[in-house]
Parts: sequence; structure tokens; C-alpha cells
Amino acid sequence: MHYSTRFVAALLLVPTMSMAQTIDFDILSDDEGIASAVRSASLVASINAADTPDPQDYIAAARADYRRILTALYGRGHYSGTISILIDGREAAGIAPLDAPIRIEQIALRVDPGPSFTFGHTSVDPLPSDASLPKSFAGGEVAASTVIVQALAESVGAWRDNGYAKAAATGQQATAKHAERVLDVAITLAPGPQLTFGTLTITGNDAVRTARIAKIAGLPEGEIYSPDDITKAERRLRETGAFDSVAIVEADQIGPNNTLPIELQVVESVPRRFGFGLELSSIEGLKVSTFWMHRNFMSGAERFRIDAEIAGIGGSTGGADYTLSLNFERPAVYGPDTDFFLRTQISREDEPDYLVDKISVETGVTRLIADELMTHIGVGILTAREVTPSGTRDYTLLTLPLAATLDRRNAATNASAGYFLNVEATPFYDTTNNLYGGRIFADARAYRSFGTGDKFTFAGRAQIGSVIGTTIENAPADFLFYSGGGGTVRGQPYKTLGVDSVIAGQNARTGGQSFVGAQLEARYAVTDKIGLVGFYDFGQVGADASFGGNSDWHAGAGLGLRYDTGIGPIRLDIATPASGDNIASSVQVYIGIGQSF
Repeated sequence: MHYSTRFVAALLLVPTMSMAQTIDFDILSDDEGIASAVRSASLVASINAADTPDPQDYIAAARADYRRILTALYGRGHYSGTISILIDGREAAGIAPLDAPIRIEQIALRVDPGPSFTFGHTSVDPLPSDASLPKSFAGGEVAASTVIVQALAESVGAWRDNGYAKAAATGQQATAKHAERVLDVAITLAPGPQLTFGTLTITGNDAVRTARIAKIAGLPEGEIYSPDDITKAERRLRETGAFDSVAIVEADQIGPNNTLPIELQVVESVPRRFGFGLELSSIEGLKVSTFWMHRNFMSGAERFRIDAEIAGIGGSTGGADYTLSLNFERPAVYGPDTDFFLRTQISREDEPDYLVDKISVETGVTRLIADELMTHIGVGILTAREVTPSGTRDYTLLTLPLAATLDRRNAATNASAGYFLNVEATPFYDTTNNLYGGRIFADARAYRSFGTGDKFTFAGRAQIGSVIGTTIENAPADFLFYSGGGGTVRGQPYKTLGVDSVIAGQNARTGGQSFVGAQLEARYAVTDKIGLVGFYDFGQVGADASFGGNSDWHAGAGLGLRYDTGIGPIRLDIATPASGDNIASSVQVYIGIGQSF
């Protein structure tokens, strides 16, 4: 059995004359993987007849195809194959590039891959003690050339990981034993000396100070070379937002005392930036936000940002909410992975059950503990005036906000794989009433895609929270939990699920001291730009911090449409209640940018 394929192309001969031509593949194998690899390797097959190629283009492509197809066969462990490429009956290898015929009627590619080879004796020498070779690079395994390349790369990488930056292969010997269909491979390495980081030279900067760039990069001069340190230095500098590009170049020559000089090349970004956002809900109304940011505020890659937001415009969820916040961040204050921040915020939150005017100031540090694991510790002061049906009160809180975020999504605004976990704890002391308490909240998300081109994506989100050490009556109203609306349960009106409490002898509706929520989505990419989503949301609010006692739950479900803009999808969700006596009794509409989670 073998695979045979015919391609039909149009070949333009002269401006007024064209003809049809055929390209035939005859691959003597019953392995579709080999047939696919050969077709993919062929330049002749890739020529687009709509581009009106001339015969010389086909001759050049055919001559290149011998090596390309042979490489494809090696990549699948076939080392005795034969390749014939006939152009109107003549072997392409015998046609000079500048001696192309005036016209071509047929190109026939006949490939006999020959038998598959397996590895016989394999060796890489020398290797560091902690190195391991690919399992497929061993006797009896298919002798694919790609496996040899992988073994070489991982062996050199193992030496580099141990500080031998100039490790390289000095010899590669591959012996094909055709009678036995076996390939013996021996690779010789020269690790060179173990190196330490040498002098760091920084180029390309103008507005950002050189000393600050070096501190943010954090390359440990004098310590043993590590490619992981190079990768981390580039990432730190990119994450400041102050640079359009960052490249670290290792010197070709070893420096004095076995040091490795390093050149750090940067291209600075335009320092100032602004933007805006819009979200619309049929119940919550319109939310408008804007920001202005300086990405090099004090010539040390510091970030200063001003955000302003108005929410609840035209909604039926109380009055409009206002927020004005200022945020200053300085990278690399206590080592390269620790950043300092100072934040202040003035806000008004006008909700159906309460009105809070608040001013807060918080300062602290964020630290990258490991790849994608960020921690946060701060200290803050918050003063507020709170108006509820039971009265008006003023209070001042001292807070100690703590947080950790593990983000392993493949994209923040449109994830299709990976997971995300955020845990926050905010102990507080109410100086006005001499009370202690704390708010704990966790948010976990996971994504899994499957099907052709990963068009289907299942996305899940779970949320859990509790206000501990205090009572509903004494807890800040905006620390308590509600459910309903875009962030919790779509289809249920905004913050409709709370608890009925008795405060100061009066019946009152408040948030709960505990919350459990879940959101499930099935996403399907109809095209590269358009996607459909089906979703189901659940929320439960409890009257006490231990998730026991009086509690109630509700659910919502619906359909959504996504349009990918490149920076994140535009989101349209239409949802309805899916629990209680009001199932499918109303419709809520949500519009925003980015997936719902």
C-alpha cells in the first residue's frame, strides 16, 4: 500500500498564455505520518499557483526538495530512503537552475522511505551527574533524528545549568547499519570551564537610570552563571512596563578569571499612557473607567497611575458609585523580586442596603516567591462613614492586608488552559469601637480545551469567603457578602441575595458573613474571531462565618457571544434566573471586555 496524491496548479508561461500542470506524489508507505511529513516538507507542493510562478521557480523548489524530504525521512527514523523528482520525465537534480524549460506539464515526486531504523548504541560524553537523557534516545527506540537533536540540546543545557556557559558539542558520529536497520550515535561534548557572571554593560537606555536597570535585572555578578538567572532578569525588566524590548547577550569570549561578560540591551517605552473601559448591564447600569499612567515616574522605572471610575450609571442598584485611586510602585526595593507600593483611594459606594464614603491609604511590598507565584503584604488605614437603615456610623480601621496569587493561565483575558488561584486575608482593628476581625476570600479558576484546534474550552470558577471575629452588626457593610450580578451569579439581579438580620432592634437586610459561589462555562470558537458560550452560575450566602446557620442560594444560566479583538474578547452575556420561583422570569444583559473570568 502506498499514498498517491495529485495537485493541480496553473503555470503562467507568457503574458497571454497559461496552461494547467499537475504535481503527483507517489509515497511508497502505508504510514500516513510519513506521507504527511513528506508533503509538508516539499517546497514544490507549497508553491501557490495564484502567484503565477514561472518554470524556474519550480525547478529551484524541486532541487531543494531532495534535502528537505530527506531531512523529513530522517526525522521519522528512515535512513535508506530514495527520492526521485521528475520534471516532464527528467530528474530535477540534473536540470541546472538557469536551464529551466519554457513550459512544465508534470512534476512527479516518488519517495520510497525504506525501512525504519532503531537506535543501537547511544552515548553522550561527558555528562554532568544530574543530567538525564531523553528516554527515546536508547537502544531499541525509533532512531528519529529529532531525538538526537533533543538529546544534544538537553545535554548542553544540563552543562549550562551547572554554570558551564560555553558547553558545546565537539563531535557527532552516527553510523547506520543497514543490514541490521540500526543507527549507532555517539556525541562528544566539551563543557569548558565553569563561569561566573562578569561585568554587566547596559546599552540603549536614556530616561531610565543605568543603576536602576542593573538593580531591577538582579544579575548576581561574581556568582556562578545560570541561564535561569538570565531569563528572570529579562522578565523583571519587561514587567516594569518601562521597556519595549529587553535582550541579554552573552559575550563570545570568556573574560578574566573565568568570568562571562554580559551586555543588557534595552529599548525604552513611551513613558505616558492612558486608557478607558466600558461595561454595561441591564440592571447594574453603565460603568465607565479611565486611567493615566507614567511608567518611569522618577527615572527608575517607577510606575505612577491614576484611576477613576463611575459605576451604576442609569442602573437600578442604588445610586452611582465613584472611585478615585492613586497607585505608586517602585520595583526592586529589597532585592530584585520585591517591589514597594503606596496606594490611596477615595470612594463612594451607594448600594441598595448601605451607603459608604471611604478614604484609605495602604503601603507595603509585593514579592515574587517562585515562577507565577506573587505574594503581597501591606499595612493600611481606612476611615469611613456608613449609612444603613439602622443608622449612621463613623469608624476607622487599621488593616494588615495579605494575599498570594498563583497564575498559570495561558492568557489573562482569554484563558483556554491552565489555572489561577488567589487567596486574600485582611485582619482589621476597629479603633473607634475597639473591635477585631478579619475578612478571608479565595478565588480559584481552571481551564481545559480539547477537540480539533482546541475549539472547545471548559472553564470553571469557585469562590469562597468569610468575615470572622466580629458580627454582622459590627462588620463594615462593604466587607460582607452578597450574591447576584455579573461578578457572582449572572441572571439574578445585582446583590439580591443577602441575609435578614436584626440590628439595634430593627429588621434589616445585610450581606452575609460567608459566601460560596461557582461559575461554569462551555466555550466554543466558531471562527478565529467569534465564540459562543453557555454558562451556569451558583451563589450561596450564609448568616454566620462558619457557613452554617441560616443561608440561602440561587442560580442563573444563559448564553454568551464573544468577539476577539486581539487584546481581549468583547463579551455579551444574556442570562436568566435558574432557581426559585422566578426561573426564566426575567432576562439580564451584560456587556464588557474580556472573558467573565
